[in-house]
Amino acid sequence: MAFQGVDFYDIDSLLSEEERAVRDTVRRWVDEKVIPIIGDYYVRGEFPLHLVPEMAELGLFGANLPEEYGCAGLNNVAYGLIMQELERGDSGVRSFASVQGALVMYPIYAFGSEEQKRYWLPRMARGEVIGCFGLTEPDYGSNPAGMITTARKTESGWVINGSKMWITNGSTAQVAVIWAKTGALDDPKSIRGFLVPTDTKGFSARDQKGKLSLRASDTSELVLEDVCVSSDALLPKTEGLKSALMCLTQARYGIAWGAVGAAMACYEEAVRYAKTRVMFGRPIGGFQLQQARLADMLTEITKAQLLCLQLGRLKDRGAMTPEQVSLAKRNNVNMATEVARETRRLLGAQGILAEYQAMRHLANLESVYTYEGTHDIHTLILGEAITGLSAFT
Repeated sequence: MAFQGVDFYDIDSLLSEEERAVRDTVRRWVDEKVIPIIGDYYVRGEFPLHLVPEMAELGLFGANLPEEYGCAGLNNVAYGLIMQELERGDSGVRSFASVQGALVMYPIYAFGSEEQKRYWLPRMARGEVIGCFGLTEPDYGSNPAGMITTARKTESGWVINGSKMWITNGSTAQVAVIWAKTGALDDPKSIRGFLVPTDTKGFSARDQKGKLSLRASDTSELVLEDVCVSSDALLPKTEGLKSALMCLTQARYGIAWGAVGAAMACYEEAVRYAKTRVMFGRPIGGFQLQQARLADMLTEITKAQLLCLQLGRLKDRGAMTPEQVSLAKRNNVNMATEVARETRRLLGAQGILAEYQAMRHLANLESVYTYEGTHDIHTLILGEAITGLSAFT
């Protein structure tokens, strides 16, 4: 009897009833609402904004934040499974939820005042307010400490000047978390976070044109020209670049799970095709080369699933480290990229069509490979953890 699905090691048995229920709910929604439409949105280069209210109703925004702020209050494994299932649909859909929760709601929760938390978090959980995260700059991607965006203190608040690049949700957001230097440009400790409403005078968002990846996602450049915000726009507990990096750790955790979802989607497509595509008088799944492909895919996905589960358990115990997240992000995104590439090849000419998933996932994953810390940056993070010697300086 042929093995069915992508749970070769019965990982379901390691999940709680609530974790399985959350995953299955999101899986059904993705199957019904995302997968049938996402190929068309990808080709058109549009994000399916009509999905946002449904995602909010399912409690997918900031799902691992406390219920007292209008969030679902789930544990981190359940949150990871949400990210897995969303990216099984498309990286752009997962990116939307990841930015909203891990990069905007999380810093408000972790570094904001009680007033900021109670004002923003319930609205964002309900999808009434969309957020974006402004850290990366045109000339400072892997080196965010070099940013040149500034925030100058005034009698009534702050004046912010600068630009940010590759910002997910930038053109649809109502609020942006902007990271800026409040002191000397050579002092990364002066970096603070600010909540900037996007309708503030001097704030503009420009769509990134010409993308061949993450096409079903809103990506923008943000420009801030003498943007004046009040004193209470400052996230008061932000202290230097480490605060921004803590946000990235939250997002990278979700990416590690999400990449598994993309790999699962490609693998399942490869299996279906291999069992039904007839060549030389029999299904191509009966040939050794294709069986080797499928065996390698299943093996790597299974390893990544177990890695994510243990990482989630560590996070729930408060024992997870950023270096462990780097290992998971680095491994799982690379794995998913290879699975998507091998699926595209197994599908032959069909693999380049939008009605199949592999090429879309492959193109998306090339961006995921780069953002939230490139593959090479995570390699160096792990190298320093292993040797105690930094290759960054």
